Amino acid sequence: MTTEIIIAIDAMGGDHGPLTTIPGVDLAAQRHPDVRFILFGDSAAIGAPLSKAKYLQGKVEVRHAEITVAMDEKPSQALRRGRYKSGMWLAIDSVRSGEAKAIVSAGNTGALMAMSRFVLRTLPGIERPAIAAIWPNMIGESIVLDVGATVGADARQLVEFAIMGEAMSSCLFGKEHPTVGLLNIGSEEVKGNDSVKEAGRMLREMKLPLRYEGFVEGDDIAKGKVDVVVTEGFTGNVALKTAEGTAKMINTFMRQAITSTWISKLGALLSSGAFSTLRDRFDPRKHNGGVFLGLNGVVVKSHGGTDGIGFATAIEVAIDMVRNGLTQRIASDVAAVHGLLPMGEHQGDVAV
Repeated sequence: MTTEIIIAIDAMGGDHGPLTTIPGVDLAAQRHPDVRFILFGDSAAIGAPLSKAKYLQGKVEVRHAEITVAMDEKPSQALRRGRYKSGMWLAIDSVRSGEAKAIVSAGNTGALMAMSRFVLRTLPGIERPAIAAIWPNMIGESIVLDVGATVGADARQLVEFAIMGEAMSSCLFGKEHPTVGLLNIGSEEVKGNDSVKEAGRMLREMKLPLRYEGFVEGDDIAKGKVDVVVTEGFTGNVALKTAEGTAKMINTFMRQAITSTWISKLGALLSSGAFSTLRDRFDPRKHNGGVFLGLNGVVVKSHGGTDGIGFATAIEVAIDMVRNGLTQRIASDVAAVHGLLPMGEHQGDVAV
């Protein structure tokens, strides 16, 4: 008999709060009828959109929270003000207590990371958590981490990110031995800063249970050269925002081009199927959901500006991580190589 999966939802998070999160939960419930949900937030604000939900009857519980963490609130302020009383905190705490198997939030990223680290703590052997993003490429999808949690990660932390990213790729995509690469300014071993070069040496020489393919460059991410791309939080976040901006720019240029003349409009009509497929590949809602790796529990961060479809995708990522035992897999993998890893040079800076 499988254990029942309950997902905690920060219902007030994101740019539109319950107007987005509740339709997303409803869609996830339609796709996964065996999953139940606990909604944390202002019960009055949750009530109206919940009354329109078609698939949540008997599968959802609402728990009122006095405080909503603002999207622009500083993490330290949110931690002080929202401790024990905010929906975000209560949702995370339900994972700590074991009542829920994962939390999904579209709220303030910095506050979510700060509260998650405070409540759940990091797994033994993990110095810093990482945010892993699901990244579309030419042949499918890859995992890129860290995209914003730890700025200036040292060599040991980069190796830990590699281990955690490999575990996530295996859990999410079912690959037995995902390939791993370190993001660098060139593929040659002499290139890069000291942390990246040392991490590359460690991954080459240590007998770790993963397939390390060496350094990869920025354009290799889109090519899908490796299944897991490892970097530190500053570079990863810049790469992520650059990719998102580029995708929006291409979408805008295409829309302008196909509507500029009546001939282009006719061509677009004749090629509507191809354009629909391309639009689907670029749709950020289909790749939504950053996973906080290295914590004692599954935490998934949805993009704050997404709609119900995107939020449902983030929930499905959480469900997959729970069903495939992500936390247990990372803990086991890190424990297996813990004695091989030297102490980190520094603890890194928290980016969020």
